[in-house]
Amino acid sequence: MPNAPVMVTARRLEAFSDGVIAVAITLLVLDIKVPEASSASGLWHALGARWPNYASYAVSFLVIGIIWANHHSLLEVIARVNRQLALLNVGLLMAIVLIPFSTALMARYLQEGGGPSHVAAAVYSLSFLLMSIGFSAIWLYASRGRRLLVPGFSDAELRRITLGFTAGLPLYLIAIGVAFLSAAACLILHAAVAVYYALEERGGSVTPPAAPDHA
Repeated sequence: MPNAPVMVTARRLEAFSDGVIAVAITLLVLDIKVPEASSASGLWHALGARWPNYASYAVSFLVIGIIWANHHSLLEVIARVNRQLALLNVGLLMAIVLIPFSTALMARYLQEGGGPSHVAAAVYSLSFLLMSIGFSAIWLYASRGRRLLVPGFSDAELRRITLGFTAGLPLYLIAIGVAFLSAAACLILHAAVAVYYALEERGGSVTPPAAPDHA
């Protein structure tokens, strides 16, 4: 029945999304293989040679952790979920699950330099851009006319939150450009953006308005 309504609450959507995000963040570590070595020095060398895997893993783990926190904050202010919002959320999750693949690609070609490393870094950045587009689409759809939000937001608050959810779009577009100059610089840029969002209380600003005091 293609026209049947989707009976899903924000809490059910959050639980499903948490499961998908947990799988995505777990898949990151699977690309870090145990090296083979016949001596202690050889093992240390083999472990050190895998630094692109560790660096890519650390950045992506932090990014997905921030995604989880921001997704939780977003659903806190959504009063109800309709079919369109549920499908937009599926699109966001699709982009998130792509991150482990793009992370493995980045780790594989980061040290090689040249064309392959640039393409890998561009794909890595593109996966984050798609994720950012997914967040922006959900927020813009839910907040348009305040149709799916909990009541009480002022126009100024909505503008501030909208800016927060769309600010990543130009940054990830810039990262795609940087990818074709230097894959290492691209990864450093993603790390800097992730640290900024981790330290800035962006998610804390997306909170339900306080209930009015009728006392």
